[in-house]
Amino acid sequence: MNALASATSTPLERDARLVNAREHRVRPGEIAIGVVIGRASEYFDFFVYALASVLVFPRLIFPWADPLTATLYSFALFAVAFAARPFGTLLFMWIDRHHGRGVKLTIALFLLGGSTMAIALLPGHAEIGAAAAWLLALFRVGQGVAVGGAWDGLPTLLSLNAPREKRGWYAMVPQLGAPLGLIVAASLFAYFLWVLTPRDFLAWGWRYPFFVALAINVVALFARLRLVATPEFTRLFEQGELQPAPAFRTMVEQWRIILLGAVAPLASFALFHVVTVFPLAWVMLTQPRPLEQFLLIEIGAAVVFLLALVASGVTADLIGRRKVLGWSAVAIGVFGFAGPPLLGWGIGGQVGFMLAGAALLGLAFGQSSGVVNDRLPSAARYTGAAIVANAAWFTGAAFAPLVALFLASRLGLWAVGLYLLSGVACTLGALWINKHWATHPSE
Repeated sequence: MNALASATSTPLERDARLVNAREHRVRPGEIAIGVVIGRASEYFDFFVYALASVLVFPRLIFPWADPLTATLYSFALFAVAFAARPFGTLLFMWIDRHHGRGVKLTIALFLLGGSTMAIALLPGHAEIGAAAAWLLALFRVGQGVAVGGAWDGLPTLLSLNAPREKRGWYAMVPQLGAPLGLIVAASLFAYFLWVLTPRDFLAWGWRYPFFVALAINVVALFARLRLVATPEFTRLFEQGELQPAPAFRTMVEQWRIILLGAVAPLASFALFHVVTVFPLAWVMLTQPRPLEQFLLIEIGAAVVFLLALVASGVTADLIGRRKVLGWSAVAIGVFGFAGPPLLGWGIGGQVGFMLAGAALLGLAFGQSSGVVNDRLPSAARYTGAAIVANAAWFTGAAFAPLVALFLASRLGLWAVGLYLLSGVACTLGALWINKHWATHPSE
């Protein structure tokens, strides 16, 4: 079986091909919808776990520790998935080369949904002791391996099919999955916190959002396979644009661009968890009140995040993607000084922090994905983009909730700004170096 045949060999892909658009062609708008559905499902799984790492796991898995220490332990497990992602990429790139992208995506997304659903069945420390933490870590590794393996090249397909004058807009589209996933996950948790007693929520109510994940992943799987089966995808596969290259060889040959690509988005990636995960933990630990109220604030911030993403796409097409990323990094630096202390000013300050942070996050995050991926040679672009994404998330976001909570608890909220400033410095440095160092991928 040749490489092209193996890339389109599964029954699911053949079924997906039957529902391709009229004239057997999928337009950029249709690709965008599939990409958003796929990314929204991944981010939904992500945020369900992230919210539970604040609301549930400190009490369920680490009840023997004080609340702050238990939450720090929970955030340490949160980071495990990001460490596992590169291993998932390596494993599933092998599956891609030998068995096809449809097989790869099917296994990866069912592993993601299955790991997430398995967490819903997890007994607590009261039932099985320390084994609960080890099982949670194991399922978290499963999530990370699955997300690393679910890289499908669809953002590349989208950008290569986008009109040149709309590249900034279509670069933003995959990022829409983040606020959409957050809105759905936060709404589910807010509902169950509102209708259940704290005891019932901790006993069984928190598990329902995890069960939803498998159904969402099945829908996302078909949406993504439909695009994998398109003539555009086949053409780009034949040309080498979407063929998996050996990962280690790609890292050795393209290390400069991979390094720059991993560092360039760190301002937005650092802000990502400081806005979406850390504030909920801080409010829960320092200002006891019904947490569903703060989740409603978070939902409102997610809407602002969504609107700011749209604005970033429009702005990037007017002034350029790198300028949007650079100026938004500067704004995040200013926010690092003024923003975090607002969380200590009561509900008004918390609303201000969440809305301002979400607006900045949308502007920066909208253009952060693959900002230098166009420098990669076509033969290395598919694999290189996956490596860049894994490295950026691990470096910029994996430990953000843990570091932010540790700094805030030891030094005060102002210290959270130090973490944001480190990301800002990395982004601005990478953008400056990119002008002189990565002008030609072959250098």
